[in-house]
Amino acid sequence: MRAKIRQFVSFDWAMKKLLRSKANFGVLNGFLSELLEDDITITELLESEGGREYALNKANRVDFLVKDSSGKRIIIEIQYKDEADYFHRMAFGVSKLIASSINKGQIYADIDQVISVNLVYFELGQGTDYVYCGQTTFRGRHDKDLLELNDKQKKVLGLESINEIFPTFYILRINEFNDLAKTGLDQWIYFLKNEALPKEITAKGLLEAKTKLDIMKLSGAERAAYDEYQEQLRIEASEIEFSIKRAEIAEEALKEEHRLKEEERRLKEEERRLKEEERRQKEESLKREAEERHQKEDALKLIKELEAQLKNKS
Repeated sequence: MRAKIRQFVSFDWAMKKLLRSKANFGVLNGFLSELLEDDITITELLESEGGREYALNKANRVDFLVKDSSGKRIIIEIQYKDEADYFHRMAFGVSKLIASSINKGQIYADIDQVISVNLVYFELGQGTDYVYCGQTTFRGRHDKDLLELNDKQKKVLGLESINEIFPTFYILRINEFNDLAKTGLDQWIYFLKNEALPKEITAKGLLEAKTKLDIMKLSGAERAAYDEYQEQLRIEASEIEFSIKRAEIAEEALKEEHRLKEEERRLKEEERRLKEEERRQKEESLKREAEERHQKEDALKLIKELEAQLKNKS
């Protein structure tokens, strides 16, 4: 499906400022509660590389990291631009967060679960749904049963399922939504897709989000920050294009270097073959000369023997 033309350019910028503000945790709580089907309370906004509000903004990307009351860390990303290796980026982001969350001397059980929430506005993967959830399961090869925590592990870890240990991934393919808002999450996706509210609003935090976006007016400083953000996007687009060209040139150079090395290897192989052939011919020539010399020696010996016999008879 072709990506929808965005109605006004500041929507992703406004959503970033809205969701990353501690004063608006109610909005974020509402969205996550509808998505995770649980009462979520965000207690802390953690710093993430992509969430900084200056030149580190990635091209057309909004991402930030929060922590809820149960200790779970939730990565939220809004991605407009098509990215073929986005699944890899999801895996990298979660892996990096897990690896950096435990200090020397801590036990592995201290690692809190990570939830990755991805709002994508491009065609990611192939499927018919618009909301996908990915979790880790261990299924028996022979019995096809699911491996679960035993009673001792449940008691020690305070968990009920293996899914509570490994990361959970959510993918909301916004442009695949059919605009039929049947649930609270559907209403949120409708809003994220159409930048407007559905007719019926029951979703937690949604009305608050719309109200705050409606009254959000950029001050002079914010406008300057926004213009700087747009300029950064243009610079990054140019850098990306330059990087692609540079990568293409580098690839061609590597191909040429490989071709030259292959040609050098072939020439050396041909030289080695010719030397080997020359050596073989020389050995055969020496062998023939030796055989001819032996034949002459045998003939001379035979002549001498015959001469000796004839002399004795006379």
